[in-house]
Amino acid sequence: MQISHNKVVSLTYELRLDGPEGEVIQVTDKKDPLVVIYGTGQLLPVFEENILHLTSGAHFSFLLNEKDGYGEFDPNAIIDLELSMFAQDGQIDHQMLTPGNTIPMSDEHGNHYHGRVMRVDEQTVKMDFNHPLAGKTLHFSGDITDVREANPEELSHGHVHGPGCHHH
Repeated sequence: MQISHNKVVSLTYELRLDGPEGEVIQVTDKKDPLVVIYGTGQLLPVFEENILHLTSGAHFSFLLNEKDGYGEFDPNAIIDLELSMFAQDGQIDHQMLTPGNTIPMSDEHGNHYHGRVMRVDEQTVKMDFNHPLAGKTLHFSGDITDVREANPEELSHGHVHGPGCHHH
């Protein structure tokens, strides 16, 4: 069966920075494959284009530039926030504000973001809201391990149920 819209696709992959010899960032293997419904926005659009029409057992290998990956690095996504914004019951959790930590946040419109703490001083917290892989060239290689029809319940919920399901 070929990969197409609304098929359940199981795949393993290795993600490297810059090319096939680059630093390994993420690996999924046969014990815990990535299982998604194709065409529902769970994969990067150009990733989907690269695996369209592949069948179970097929191998893939491709490069995504920053535009097709997680976007260009945006210096405007680095902002200073008032330290007082992080107070809970009047207390600042300095452990949470350790540089390198990622903190889920939301804006006044209810949009959710993940910000990485860069620096903390007496008044402000410098946060980076870029995706950690923004501005990076990504190389994916892997194998399609299974392709099947999605059942009606999976389609109505927009995600896979059963083994390989990462929604709890």
